[in-house]
Amino acid sequence: MATPDVPEEEPAAPRPVRRLVGLLRPQRRAVVLALVTGVGGIVLNAFGPLLLGRITDLIADGVLGGGPGPAPGVDTSAVGRLLLGLLGLYLVASLFLLAQGRLVASAVWCTIHDLRRHAREKLTRLPLRHFDREPAGELLSRTTNDIDNLQQILQQTLAELITAVFSLLTMLVLMLVISPVLAAVMLLSVPVSALLAALISKRAHPHYAAQWSANGALNAHVEEVCSGHALIKGFDRRAAAEQRFDARNDAVYRAAAKAQFASGAMEPVMMFVANLGYVLVAVVGAWKVVSGSLTLGDVQAFVLYARQFSQPVVEIASVAGRLQSGIASAQRVFTLLDAPQQTADPHRPDAPARAEGRVEFADVSFRYSPDTPLIENLSLTVEPGSTVAIVGPTGAGKTTLGNLLMRFYEPDSGRILLDGTDTATMTRDDLRSRFGLVLQDTWLFGGTIAENIAYGAPGACRADVVAAAEATCADRFVRTLPQGYDTVLDDESSTVSAGEKQLLTVARAFLARPAVLVLDEATSSVDTRTEVLIQRAMNSLRAGRTSFVIAHRLSTIRDADLIVVMDGGRIVERGTHDELLRARGLYARLHAARTHRTTATNVATS
Repeated sequence: MATPDVPEEEPAAPRPVRRLVGLLRPQRRAVVLALVTGVGGIVLNAFGPLLLGRITDLIADGVLGGGPGPAPGVDTSAVGRLLLGLLGLYLVASLFLLAQGRLVASAVWCTIHDLRRHAREKLTRLPLRHFDREPAGELLSRTTNDIDNLQQILQQTLAELITAVFSLLTMLVLMLVISPVLAAVMLLSVPVSALLAALISKRAHPHYAAQWSANGALNAHVEEVCSGHALIKGFDRRAAAEQRFDARNDAVYRAAAKAQFASGAMEPVMMFVANLGYVLVAVVGAWKVVSGSLTLGDVQAFVLYARQFSQPVVEIASVAGRLQSGIASAQRVFTLLDAPQQTADPHRPDAPARAEGRVEFADVSFRYSPDTPLIENLSLTVEPGSTVAIVGPTGAGKTTLGNLLMRFYEPDSGRILLDGTDTATMTRDDLRSRFGLVLQDTWLFGGTIAENIAYGAPGACRADVVAAAEATCADRFVRTLPQGYDTVLDDESSTVSAGEKQLLTVARAFLARPAVLVLDEATSSVDTRTEVLIQRAMNSLRAGRTSFVIAHRLSTIRDADLIVVMDGGRIVERGTHDELLRARGLYARLHAARTHRTTATNVATS
């Protein structure tokens, strides 16, 4: 539960709008077609009020200039033709706008599809340092919630923005054609609307950024609670977890409420300004009709244009407000895409001429955090075929050596050599294929037991799998299962015990027969009898290969060729078990403390 209650403010990705446009570039054909169809629909719609004005003038002239009876002077055939033309005009315009919506949706979905792929590829290239620093729930939020929000905002606003902008331009041209004076009156509201829209958007953006950042922290907390449910129940931390959830949930609520209020204020403010312009146009237009400078049909058409002119202004302002949410999500996604990734493999990789298993740490330094020293200037040479045990108090850097060996992390300085070759000049696949790794946490997948053991050696036959299981004492429990080696493990491997899982991972590592073994607390989950059996199997399987044994149980490393004692990231002692006990240093104190603890435990259980 290391996530802070208040999410830290992250640096914004540069130029999110420009980068969003860049993401749409592969879909430029669909975007251009959407522009063309959108403009076509807008232009056709724009001629509607002109036709209506013409119909009004025909009816008005006929009524005012005709004799007695119901509109005897009206040219009904001309009015009918104009009405049919108007119907066809609106029908074709609707088809154009329907095509525009389809094209925009296709372009957005393809863009978001590519963005999800980029995010997935980025996650595979991020170094482990990034996952140490950022909770899994936060990464999940960026790759799901933020991308989903971006997709919805783009799909909702892109077509509206295209339609609104070109509608605005078309309406402006037609209004200038009808009456430049009335157009100037209507344009008085534009700078006021633009200024208010800019002020509201500027105020809304920080709230949207805070909302999605708080949402990511909430998701991270939920993921931690779900994955650590047993731990929370075991230590009675339910109340604390609920309190942290409520705090994060309240943070999301407060940020979202402020963002929605700021964004929601956009439309009513714009509508108020537009209505003021509409009133001015109506008053001035009526005066011009009375004065005879404009016809009634012209004023009617202009009033319709004025109403349509104010609508895209309001839409653009509303889109600008909603875009702030999309920009905030885009910044979070782009921050992930811009995160430093692990160094690429060399273009011309090197490889050891022979796989002997000689390992050398040459003046290696490493820190997880720049402000916290861990390993400083460590040098160690391990000869082929030897077994080196690494012991020390918690936080001494024991497991870190294994991580550096396999390039899960890169050293800050110094070199690590495998058979005389700098591991930094090798590809990661080649390097890791020469190592066998067994950790305290077991790695099993949904599949048969035979498939799990053979995972480290894909070409292994059933006889090889059985031989590896026999050598690591796993065969005895596998044969007691109903389907034996064909027993299917579920994703959580609940059909076997923790110790049996560990035996399977040891068998997997042994079947791969690597040049170097790294055993990090590999026997911590098995009982004492099984531990003894595994130690015997290890003694025979270590022949001809180098082994690094990281252990807290000092009884498991008595027979190691070399015991390295680490403290504070430095090697403080080295030697055999007997030599270190005689030296009466840190190893002797650790041995005495653990012997005393084991004796006390045995007395308590008896």
